[in-house]
Amino acid sequence: MEVLGKNKNFLAIDSKFSSFNDSQIVVLPIPYESTTSYGKGTIDGPREILRASAYVEFYDEETNKELCFEKGIATIKQLKLKKLSHFEAFNEIQSFVSRILDTNKFLVCIGGEHSITYPIVKTFYNRYPQMSILQFDAHSDLRQVYEGNPFSHACVMARIIDFFPPERLVQVGIRAQCIEESQLITEKSIKTFYAWKIKQNLYGNNWIKSVVDSLSSQVYITFDVDFFDPSIMPSTGTPEPEGFTFTDATNIVREIVKSGRQVIGFDVVELSPIPSIHHPNFTAARLIYKFLNLIFYPETQI
Repeated sequence: MEVLGKNKNFLAIDSKFSSFNDSQIVVLPIPYESTTSYGKGTIDGPREILRASAYVEFYDEETNKELCFEKGIATIKQLKLKKLSHFEAFNEIQSFVSRILDTNKFLVCIGGEHSITYPIVKTFYNRYPQMSILQFDAHSDLRQVYEGNPFSHACVMARIIDFFPPERLVQVGIRAQCIEESQLITEKSIKTFYAWKIKQNLYGNNWIKSVVDSLSSQVYITFDVDFFDPSIMPSTGTPEPEGFTFTDATNIVREIVKSGRQVIGFDVVELSPIPSIHHPNFTAARLIYKFLNLIFYPETQI
C-alpha cells in the first residue's frame, strides 16, 4: 500500500518509522462527505488532522514513551471517494480496511463524515464477532432515514444495528435525538449514557465505570468530535451545547484499558475545519495519539 511521506503523514515522522511493513499502527484517511446536513467540510477533516499532527509532541509524559518510534505509524495515502456513489465508496472503504486488517496491524481511520463507520464496523465485525462498539457522540445517529437517505451520517448506527447486535452498542455523551431514536434505544436495549444524566450525576460518581462495564472484552471505538463541547470543538457540522472535555474522553479509554478489555481499532470523524481556527484540528490529532498511547501501553495505567 502506498504510504505518505514525512511532509504529509501522521506526526510528520521519517520513513524509518512510517513504512507499512515496519509499522504496527496504520492510519487510514477517509475524506468522504456526501450527506452532511448543516455545517459542511468533513471532506477536509483528514487532511487538516494530518497537517496539525506535525505539531503533536512525540513524547507522551503519562506513558513515558515515544510510541511512534517504538511501534511505527504508517499513514496510507487518502482514499479517492469524491465521485463515487454511497455503495461504491463503502465498498472501497471496506476493501481497504479488510486488506489492512489482514496484516494484523492496528487501524485508525480518520474521516470524513460519520457514515464511513458503517463499512469499517462491518469489516471489523467479520473478524471480531464478539466485539462491542463504544460510540462517543452528541447524537445517537439512529434515524431510519434522514433527508430521504437511509445511509445518511444521521442514520449510521441504525444501519450498523441492522447486522450488529444492538445490545452491544454503547453510546456516551448523547444530547440530541428525535423521539423515534429514543424509542428505538429502549426497544433494542441499546446502552445509551445521556449527557444530561451524566451531568446531573444520575449514573452516580462512577459513571465511567458503568460505561466500561457495559462493554464486551473487545471494543471498537467510533469517536464523533461533536462529543466535545463546542467551546473546545467548534469545527463540526452540528455542534451541541453541554458537551464534554478531552479529559472525559481519555478517562473513559483509561478505564477500558485498566479493565483488561482490548481496544481493537477506532475512528475519529466529523471534523469540519474552520479556516484560521487551528486548535480543533490539533485537538483531534492529539486525541488520536493519546488514545494510541493509552491503548498500546496498558501497563502504565495506574
